[in-house]
Order: sequence, then structure tokens, then C-alpha cells
Amino acid sequence: MSAIDESYQKEVFAIAAKEPRLNEAITAREVRLIGYDGEQMGICATEEAQHVADMAGLDLVEIAPNAQPPVCRVMDYGKFKYEQAIKAKQARKNQSKIEIKEMKFRPKIDVGDYTTKKKHVIRFLEQGNKVKITIMFRGREMAHPEQGLSILERLADDLKDMAAIEAQPKMEGRNMHMVIAPLASAIKKKKDVVAKGGKAKQGKEEE
Repeated sequence: MSAIDESYQKEVFAIAAKEPRLNEAITAREVRLIGYDGEQMGICATEEAQHVADMAGLDLVEIAPNAQPPVCRVMDYGKFKYEQAIKAKQARKNQSKIEIKEMKFRPKIDVGDYTTKKKHVIRFLEQGNKVKITIMFRGREMAHPEQGLSILERLADDLKDMAAIEAQPKMEGRNMHMVIAPLASAIKKKKDVVAKGGKAKQGKEEE
């Protein structure tokens, strides 16, 4: 086995150690189902949710086990693990000076607020920091964890070219957390842009 193959296997094993329940391993009688494309499909029997996943040739993954009922998503979990292993490995290349910042969202955040907070998250990532994204639930909002999950998935998708999910969404009390880490390629790109800007400014001053 080559060093590259061995390194990749370690990445997969590390992710597998934190693996959520899949398919027949899901013990809840009913779940709140999210489709492959992110569609909210409502609450249904686990058997029915598994049938939806089976018909699509995909997996049923329990992504929020502590919610009532648990939230499950239809996805290609093997492909997901592979992509996350590659991204996580790349993110760790820049880990030595990384801090963890935090950005808090509400489950019913408006577009303007979301855009502003996303810009702050981008700034943290460009500085080489990890970011803990926290969704804060209040009162009856606790009955709809999928709203918070939707925000986390939207943010992860918006930032997929510059960040990898390091810690999957997880409910802790009234909050849902996710940790994202900057990709080394995105940080290098930002530094290159800054460097070019500095050279251009210096050139103008010399003229």
C-alpha cells in the first residue's frame, strides 16, 4: 500500500468513527425526512423514508438524532465521506495557526441578516480561522430543527469552494452547531490577490 493510499484510508476511518446511523441501523419509528435535493418531505414512518432512499439507490442518514422526531436525509453517504475526507485533509494543511470563531444565526433569519453574517464568516475563513456556526432556537422553534439545519446546509453550500465541514450539524440543548474549516486553496487564493494588490500599489507609487 502506498503512503498516499494509507493516508487516505486513515482519513476515511477517522470520519467513519463519527459516522451517524444509516439505513437499517436507524431505530426511530418515524423521522422528519429531507430529500436528496434538500426538499422538506415532512414526518413519515422510518420504513417509508427508507423506501424513498432505496428507490433512489441512496442512503437514509440520521443527521439530527436528538431532534423529535430525528431528522434524516436521503444522500449518497459513501460519496459524501469521500469528498469530506479530501476536503478535511486539505483544511488541516493550514491548521497550525487556526482559531475558532463563532457566528450565531436564528432559524428564521431574513435574507439581509443572512448575507451580512455570511460576509463575516467569509472574512474569518479568509483569515485562516475555523468557524463554529450556531443556530439558536427559542420556544416553539425547537419543534422545527429542520429550519436550522436548512440554514447550515445553505451556508455550507454557499461556501463549498472555500470551506469544508469539519463537524457535522449537532443539537446541543437549544442550539444546533456546525464547524467549518477553511480550505488551503481558498486561503492561498486570497493571499495571492492581496499580494498582487500590494505590488500594483507599489508600482503606482514609484511612477
